[in-house]
Amino acid sequence: MTAYSMVIVGKVQGVFFRTYAKQVADRLGLKGWVKNMGDGSVSVHAEGETDTLKEFEEWCRRGPPSAKVEDVRCDAAEEEGYKGFYIRQ
Repeated sequence: MTAYSMVIVGKVQGVFFRTYAKQVADRLGLKGWVKNMGDGSVSVHAEGETDTLKEFEEWCRRGPPSAKVEDVRCDAAEEEGYKGFYIRQ
């Protein structure tokens, strides 16, 4: 297993980014979480196989239909052993 920490910047709040991200992560079998941040970005911690994480990262670079993703910062992270993929408040 591998883990990624991502910060997605742009028009990514108020466009159901977290809901869509959870659906995509669940479909891909990823574990972790997604959360809106106070600066308007979205933060993600995702764990899974490398190829699957890359597919999820590619989706994050597009986002849902009404999002306008400007940048995605993606770094390797420590695996934390989540049991599912969660939307954090």
